[in-house]
Amino acid sequence: MPHAPPLGALLHRYSAGSALTCEPVEEGLLNRGYRLRTTRGRYFLKHHFDPDTADPASIARQHRATERLADLGVPVAPPLPGRDGRTVAVVGGHAYALHPWIEGRHRHGSQLTPGQCGRLGALLGVVHASLEHVMRTPAGQPPPGRGERVPPAREPERTTPTGRDARAERAPHPQHTPPSEAICPAAGPVPPAAPSVHATRATPAGPADPPARAEPAPPGGPAAPFESAAPFAPTAPGRSDAPAPSPDPADTFVLIDDLLGRVRRHRPADSFDELARHRLLERRGLLERHADRRPPHGGPVGWVHGDFHPFNLLYRGDAPAAIVDWDRLGVQPRAEEAVRAAAIFFVRPDGTLDLPKTRQYARAYRRAAGASPRELAAAVHRVWWERLNDFWMLRWHYERGDTRADSQFPASSALAVWWTREYDAVCGAFTD
Repeated sequence: MPHAPPLGALLHRYSAGSALTCEPVEEGLLNRGYRLRTTRGRYFLKHHFDPDTADPASIARQHRATERLADLGVPVAPPLPGRDGRTVAVVGGHAYALHPWIEGRHRHGSQLTPGQCGRLGALLGVVHASLEHVMRTPAGQPPPGRGERVPPAREPERTTPTGRDARAERAPHPQHTPPSEAICPAAGPVPPAAPSVHATRATPAGPADPPARAEPAPPGGPAAPFESAAPFAPTAPGRSDAPAPSPDPADTFVLIDDLLGRVRRHRPADSFDELARHRLLERRGLLERHADRRPPHGGPVGWVHGDFHPFNLLYRGDAPAAIVDWDRLGVQPRAEEAVRAAAIFFVRPDGTLDLPKTRQYARAYRRAAGASPRELAAAVHRVWWERLNDFWMLRWHYERGDTRADSQFPASSALAVWWTREYDAVCGAFTD
C-alpha cells in the first residue's frame, strides 16, 4: 500500500526545519526514498521498508559503520542524528533515517576511463579493508584518525582510504513548526528510471540475494542491465564466517521446469516470453553439461558492503563522492563481492564484459584488499556458477507479475552464456 512519510513527526525529531518540498526518488524496489527540501537545507529521507533489512538495531549498526568509515576518509554519507542522538527514527512502526543530500551522478563502467576503473577497484578494496578494521574495533573505542593507514585483512600491499568525506554538516536543532504531512506524496513501487542526483537511493537489498529459493531476489538497481546472484542473507547482529552453499543444479532444474510452464501459460504470448523460453532451455543445457563444476563453499570471508553497484555509488565529477545504501552490510566472501560488482559495472548491452576495464579494476582491488589471484579465481568460479543457476528476473516477471526488471533481462541472461564460453578469458581478467 502506498505510504506517505510522517514528515511532521520526523522533522521534529531531527530538528531539520519545516518541509518545503518532498518528492519520491524514482529508484528502488523495496525501500523507499524521498528528496526532501526544508527551511534548513536539503536531505534524503530513507524509509527502510523491506522487512529483511528494516530492523532498527541492524540499521543503527550500519549507521555506526558508515560514521567510522567517514572518519577514515572513505566517501560515504552517514545519517544525521536526531535530537536524542539516535540515527534511526521509528514512527508508526516504520523505520526512517535522514541523510544529507549529496550532489552527484551514477556512472556505469562504460562511462569510466581505464584509470577510473582502477580507482573503482581500489575504492572497493579500501572499503573491505576498512570495514574489517572498524567492525572489529571494540565499542566505545574510536577507529584510527583520518588519514591513518588501515591495513588490509591480509598482506601483501597496503593502502589508505581514497575519496573524501561526503558528510554534510549536522542539521541544527532549533525549534520549528511541524509541517503538513500532505507535502510529500505517497510513494509506492516505482519503475526504473534514468539516473538522478541524490544522496542515497532507496534500493532493495541487492544485487540480489536469494538466501533460499522461496523468494526471488531483488535487483540492485536499474543503472544498466544486470542479473545478480549474491547469496547474501539479511544482516545479522553477529559475525558468521560460514558462507552460503553454492546453488544445487537439481533445485535449478525444478525451477526451470516451473518457469517454462509459466511461460507456456502466459497469454497473450509476447517477445519477452519467447526470449525467456529460449534462455531457460539454453541454461538448462549449460547446467547439464557443467553440473560437475559446482563449486564448494566460498573463500575467505570479511565484512562487505553487500550491494556495490552503479546505483549505490555517486560521482562528483570524476571522483567518487559517496557509497550509499548499506542495507546488506555483512560478512561474506570478500572477493565474490568484487567479482559481482565488476559483472554489473562492466557488462555491455550485448551481455559481454569489458575485459580490459575489468582487468584494471581487479588489479587495483587486489592491491588495496590484499587479495591473491587465487582468491579472485575461486570467486570468479563461484559467481559464474551462481549466474548459471539464478533466475530472479524471470521469477519477478512470472511469479509476481512485476516487470520492472524486464529491461535488464536480455543482457544479464546473455552474460551467463558468454561467461561460460569465455570462462578462461574472464578468469584471466581478474587474476592477471
